[in-house]
Amino acid sequence: MSKLRYIDKLARIRKGAYRKGDYMIADAKDTEVTGGVPALGLARDAAGRPTGPRTRPQFLDEVRQIIQQDVVDIMLTAAGTMDLLQTEGAFANAAVQPAFRGNETTCVWGNLRGAAHNLYPSRPYRGADLEFAPANLCLYSLTFNNDTEADTRALEAYAAFRREARAAGVQHFLEVFNPNMPDAVAPEHLGAFVNDNIIRLLASLTRAERPEFLKVAYNGPEAMAELAAHDPSMVVGVLGGAGATHRDTFELVAQSERHGARLALFGRKINQAEHQTTLISWMRRVADGDVTPAEAVRGYHGDLAKAGLTPDRALEEDLAITADVLRFDALEDAV
Repeated sequence: MSKLRYIDKLARIRKGAYRKGDYMIADAKDTEVTGGVPALGLARDAAGRPTGPRTRPQFLDEVRQIIQQDVVDIMLTAAGTMDLLQTEGAFANAAVQPAFRGNETTCVWGNLRGAAHNLYPSRPYRGADLEFAPANLCLYSLTFNNDTEADTRALEAYAAFRREARAAGVQHFLEVFNPNMPDAVAPEHLGAFVNDNIIRLLASLTRAERPEFLKVAYNGPEAMAELAAHDPSMVVGVLGGAGATHRDTFELVAQSERHGARLALFGRKINQAEHQTTLISWMRRVADGDVTPAEAVRGYHGDLAKAGLTPDRALEEDLAITADVLRFDALEDAV
C-alpha cells in the first residue's frame, strides 16, 4: 500500500474494484489564482462570524489545518502556496496527495474585482513553470466554447503543456469547464457537448499522455453517467462551482457518486464554510453513504452549535436545494 490514499484508491477504481470509502475528496485551495483578495474567503471571530477578508497567513493556516486533519485525499493549491507548504514539511504526517494548479484559463479571471474577462471566450494562460514544479501532480484546465479559433488555441496550448509535463516528470489531471460564453451551446445540449469534446480529445492521447482523472461540472445525472460509463479506465470527478447552501454541497457529493463520479474537487464550497474541517468530515460521511445530505446538514449545524459557532444560514434555509441541476434527483427520503 502507498502512503498516499489517493494512489491506492485510484488503482482500485481503475481496476473496477471501487468500494465504500474510495470516493475521493479534494480541497481546491487554488483560489488565489482566480480572484485576488476576496478569493481567500472570510476571516471569522471566535463565534464564527465573518470579520473581513482573510489574509494570506490566515488562509495558509486553514490549509494547514485541513492537511493535518488528514481526511481529504488531495490538497490542490497555487504553485507558490504549494512550494511554501512543501518547504515547511506540511505533508510529512498526512496521507494527502499534494497538487498544484498548472494553468489558469482567462475564464476564471472573472472573479477579479472590476474584471470583464468573462465577456470573451476563454483563452489559455499558464503562470506555473513546470521546471519548478512543487509537486508531482498538477491540474490543467480547458474551456470549450464552440468557437473554432478559441477552442483550437486551447487544444494547442494543452498539447504544449503535455510535452513539458512529461519532460518534467509531472502527472496531471484535466479540468474541463462548461463554456463561459452564455450562448455557446443550447442548454439541452450542454452536457453532451462537454462530454463529446472530452471524448474526442482523449481519443488522440496515448497512455503516457492521458490525464490521471477528469474534473468536470455536474451537468445532471444523464451526462455524468454517460461520461463515467464510456471508458471505465478514466476516473471522473465533479467540480464544486459556486458556493451555495450546505445541502447543495452534500447533494452534489451524493448525486455525483450515485451516477458514476469517483471524486469531488470543491473550492468555494469548502473555503466559504463556517468551519472547514467539520464540513469536510460530513462530506466524507455523505460520500461513504453513512448519512443522507439532509442528515449531514443537520449534523453539521449541530456540530457548529456545540462549538459555539454561528451559522451563516438558519438550518431550514441551509436545508434548501438551490441548484436547479440537483433538485430533481434528490432522494425523497432525504428531503
